[in-house]
Amino acid sequence: MPSRIVLAHGFTQTARSWATVQRLLADRGYPDAVAVDLAGHGDATDLAHDLVQSGDHLVAAGGIGTYVGYSMGGRIALHAALAHPDAVQRLVLISTTAGIEDDDERSAREEADRELAGRIETIGVRQFVDEWLASPLFAHLDAHEAQRDDRLRNSPAGLASSLRLAGTGTQRPLWGRLAEIAIPVLVVVGERDAKFRWIGERLRDELPHGDLRVIAGAGHSVHLEQPQSTVDALCDWLTTA
Repeated sequence: MPSRIVLAHGFTQTARSWATVQRLLADRGYPDAVAVDLAGHGDATDLAHDLVQSGDHLVAAGGIGTYVGYSMGGRIALHAALAHPDAVQRLVLISTTAGIEDDDERSAREEADRELAGRIETIGVRQFVDEWLASPLFAHLDAHEAQRDDRLRNSPAGLASSLRLAGTGTQRPLWGRLAEIAIPVLVVVGERDAKFRWIGERLRDELPHGDLRVIAGAGHSVHLEQPQSTVDALCDWLTTA
């Protein structure tokens, strides 16, 4: 019986962002993949959670299975794996970091996230999403892949809360705890995402049972840009993990 797959989205996205991946997983024999709205997003816009609480929320919604997280969702899934080893049987980290180790750099990122949260509250979701998608990080997304309409379902308060409580700057670095993760872990990165390819290689090397897949033709938003290749990599890994 295939393991249940639980999907955790990135910042400004919602559970609906996984619709194409869920359809492709069903075609590969995983019809029950569950996508979860994380705190501050989608139908969970009124929830205010830090990363640890977000990991608890993810597991409460997902149950026992293979956890797949993209970017912010990957950081939350990583927390879930550390706190709930009884529920997280396998872990897939897409374009994810274990945190910023340098104290000054982390503090600067936290301050930048707080400023960005204030900007969202000032200008509203529509203008912010347009600015967010204009970032070089998302340069490889076309209009369809960017899923702008779905991102606009979020609220200024929800997105601002997510940044303040669960932004990258708030995260205590988890690099020193990776050795605690005894389960198989797949790290997925885009060929065109140089920063996260380097981070992904380090994650693979420091995880006891880490593996790495580099998706050709993809940037940071691997599962949006190359959903079929992403699902193929995931399902092929699941057969051996």
